[in-house]
Amino acid sequence: MRSLSVFLVMLFLSGFVSCNKSDSTDNGIDPFSNGGNERNIIVVISDLHLGADLQYAECKVNLGPLEKLLKQLKAAPNVKELVIAGDLLDEWFVPATVNTYQGKDQADFVRRIATANKGVFDAMNSIIQEGKILVTYVPGNHDLTIAEASVDLILPGINQARDQKLGLGTYSPVDYPKIAIEHSHRYNFFCAPDPISNQVIAPGTILPPGYFFTRIGALYVTQGRLSVGEKLPVVTQNISGGESQDLLFRYWKTWEMAVKLFPIKNKFNEKIILANVDGFKGSYSVNDLAPYQSAPGGVIDVNLYNGIQDNWEARQTRNNVPIHITTAEAIDSVNSATYTDYLAKLQYFLNPNSDKRIVVFGHTHDPKIGAPKNIDNNKCIYANSGTWIDHNPGKTTMNFVVITPQSVDVSSQTLVKLYNFENEVMTKMAENSMRY
Repeated sequence: MRSLSVFLVMLFLSGFVSCNKSDSTDNGIDPFSNGGNERNIIVVISDLHLGADLQYAECKVNLGPLEKLLKQLKAAPNVKELVIAGDLLDEWFVPATVNTYQGKDQADFVRRIATANKGVFDAMNSIIQEGKILVTYVPGNHDLTIAEASVDLILPGINQARDQKLGLGTYSPVDYPKIAIEHSHRYNFFCAPDPISNQVIAPGTILPPGYFFTRIGALYVTQGRLSVGEKLPVVTQNISGGESQDLLFRYWKTWEMAVKLFPIKNKFNEKIILANVDGFKGSYSVNDLAPYQSAPGGVIDVNLYNGIQDNWEARQTRNNVPIHITTAEAIDSVNSATYTDYLAKLQYFLNPNSDKRIVVFGHTHDPKIGAPKNIDNNKCIYANSGTWIDHNPGKTTMNFVVITPQSVDVSSQTLVKLYNFENEVMTKMAENSMRY
C-alpha cells in the first residue's frame, strides 16, 4: 500500500544531511511570498491520491485543507509554477474485489474522481484558467496508465510533463534547467512500468506487480485491518538454480512480507482481484502473484510476472534509467524510502552526464530535505515532497515544497523549503539553500 513506502524504513544512507525542524513554524509568514513583486516561486506537491470513491480513498479528510491551500496559492502574487509530482489520480488504491471502471472506461473513471473531489478540481482548474500560474502534472505509479487525454478531460489546459513512454515523466521548471522533478517510481522494482511481463496474458500492459499488491492492501483496509490472515506456502532457495532462481526467491520473500503486513479474510486461491484495466481481463488470486515451488529446494516458479526476475535490466533501459542497479538490489530495496533518496543522488548528482543541482522526488510519502554533494564535490539539494493522504503513520502529511530561485545578485541563494499544512497551519519542517 502507498507504493510499498509503509514498510520499515532502513537506516539513512550516507550522503544526505537532513535539516528537519518539524517543531518550527513560520509564525504567520507566507511561504508563497518572496518579499518582492517577481513571480518566481515554484511549488511542488505530490501523492494526493485522489480516488473515485471516498468510501475507500486515501485522501478524504484532507480534501478541505488541500482546497484551501490551492486557493491561497492562487492568490499569491509571487508563485510562478505549481508542479504536481505524481499520484494525483489513484487507479491503484481500489479494493481487490471492486471493479475499478465499473464496466465502463478510463474516461468515465477519471470523471468520477473529479466529481468525488470537486472542490479540489475546481480550485485547480481555477488556477489553470486564470493563467497566471503554470500548473504542471508529472505521472506517478498510481496514475501510471492514465492517458494524457484522460487528464485533459478533467484538467483542461494543464501542462503535462511526460516521457515518450506512458507512465513516466521528469520536469525542469521553465527557465530552471538544473532543477529536476519526478515521482521516482521508475527506479522501483515493484512500481516501475513493466512493458515486458505478462504480454501474452495482457497485451500492451505496463502494470508492475505493485499494482496488484496495492489492490490487496486496499482490501485489507476495507476489511477492517485484520491482525492475521493466511500465510503463503513456504518457498526455500533452489541452490542449484543459479542467479535467476535466487532472484525469484528474493521476490518471494518480498511477497511473503507484504501479505504478512496486510492480511485479508480471503483465501489465497480465491480469484478476488478484479483487474479489468490495462489489458488484464478476468480475476486473479494471491497465488497467481506469489512465487511457489512443488518441493522444498526445487524449482521456483510464478504465474503472473513470470520471468520478471530476469528482465529488470531491460526494464531499466526501456524506462530511461541512466545508472542501472542490479536486480538483487532493486528487489531487496523496494521497502526502503531511504534507498529512494539515495537513488536521487545516484541518478542525478553522481551521474557524470547530469547537470542537475536540485532534485525533488515524491512517491515514498517521507518528506525531507537533504544536501548531498555531486560528482564534482559541489553542494546539491534533494527534497521529497511527502503526501496528502489522511494517515501517514510516523510522518506528517499535507506536505509541499517551495523553491525560491536565486536572483542575479551574487549574494542571492536558491531557497528550498519543506512545509506541512496540518491543522491548516503552515509549519516549516526543513530548509536548505545554495547558489549554483
